[in-house]
Amino acid sequence: MKPVVNQKLATQQITTEELTPGQRLADKLASHVGSWKFLICQSTVLAGWVGLNLAPGVPHWDESPFILLNLVFSFASAYTAPIVLMSQNRQSDTDRRNADIDHQVNLRAGQNIELLHEKLDKLHTQQIAELTEIVKEQQQMLRE
Repeated sequence: MKPVVNQKLATQQITTEELTPGQRLADKLASHVGSWKFLICQSTVLAGWVGLNLAPGVPHWDESPFILLNLVFSFASAYTAPIVLMSQNRQSDTDRRNADIDHQVNLRAGQNIELLHEKLDKLHTQQIAELTEIVKEQQQMLRE
């Protein structure tokens, strides 16, 4: 079993070592965008932007339909979505490779279990043959 564990660890190390700078950046961005911290920060910026642009006596840089804010969110979404999808696709590939490795490990374990069953069956057959022989010898001794 140890070679299987080592193989799995080696595969995980290879997948983390093979990452390009772009993939590492995509993973970091995806984990950041998918967090409560990001959601709270974005909500705070949104509330501050709208609040300051609606507050009387404060110079307004983005009037009521908030066209500039909409443009900022459109740009952020246009770049964030593909980056998050790249990270998810890479993670799916990694998961698929790990599933293939797990499948191979399960196949080998199944083969080993079958071999053990065959060995146990042979031992059981030998024991039955020996016991049958002993019983025959005892019956013969009783007859004499």
